[in-house]
Amino acid sequence: MKKLFAFLVVLGMFLTSSNADDLLKTVQNRGVLKAGVKYDFPPFGFVNAKGQVVGFDIDLVKYIAKKLGVKPEFVQVTSKTRIPMVQSGTVDIAAASMTHKVKRDLPIDFTISYFFDGQSLLVPANSSVKSYNDLSGKRVAVIQGATSGDNLKKVNPKVKLVYLQEYPQAVMALRRGKVAAVSTDYTWCMAQAKASHGKLKVVGGTFTNEPYGMGVRENQSNFRDAVNFALQDAVRDGTYAKLYKKWFDVEPNKLPEVWPK
Repeated sequence: MKKLFAFLVVLGMFLTSSNADDLLKTVQNRGVLKAGVKYDFPPFGFVNAKGQVVGFDIDLVKYIAKKLGVKPEFVQVTSKTRIPMVQSGTVDIAAASMTHKVKRDLPIDFTISYFFDGQSLLVPANSSVKSYNDLSGKRVAVIQGATSGDNLKKVNPKVKLVYLQEYPQAVMALRRGKVAAVSTDYTWCMAQAKASHGKLKVVGGTFTNEPYGMGVRENQSNFRDAVNFALQDAVRDGTYAKLYKKWFDVEPNKLPEVWPK
C-alpha cells in the first residue's frame, strides 16, 4: 500500500507539472494571450497618431486570441529582444515580422509561415544606388537582431554595416545622410517610401526570401497547433485576405498553407 501511495503521489505531481507546463491551458486559464509585437515596423506593428498599437501582426493576434477564447495583451519587442522574450516566457508568442530561419528554430519554435517577403534597399530619392552592387564601401543601416546585415554581407562583402537598435533611428540616419541606404524587408521599405512623400525610394527589388513565422516557446505543441489552426482558419474564412488588403492595399499573392481537415 505504501508503494502504491508513493506511486500515486509521484503520478499526481507529474500530471500537475505537465498541466502547469501546458502553455495553451495556461493562456486559456489566464484569459490573456501575451503577444510580443513591434511598435516601429509599419504596417506590421506600430503606434498610430492616437497612441494605439496597430498593424497587420496586431490584427492577426487579435484573431488568434479570439479563436483561443482569450483577450490579447500586447508587449513591445524589437528584433533583438523578441526571441529572448519568448524563451523567458515574458510573452507567449512573438508576432513581430520575424523570418523563420533554421538557426532561429534552435532556441524557439515557429508557427507556419504567415507572410512572405524579401530584403530590399531604401535610399534617398536622389540616390544613384540601383542595387546592392552599388554599395561597396558605403555605409548601410541595418537593425540589431535582424538577419539583414548578414544577408547584405553575403551579396556584397564590401558594404560597411551600421547596426542600429530601432527602425526610426535607421530612417533618421538615412535622411541626415549618415548612411547611403537602409536594408531590410521590402514591405517596410515601401511603406517608408510612401510615407516620405517622394523623399525616399526603394531600389533593387528583393534579393532574399523572407518567410515570416510567429515565434513560440519550444516543446509547446498544443499551443503551437492551436495558433496554426487559427491562422489557417483566417485563410479559410477570408479574414487573412481582408486584413492583407487593409494593410497592404493589394490582394495577397501567396497565402499561408492550409492543411486538409
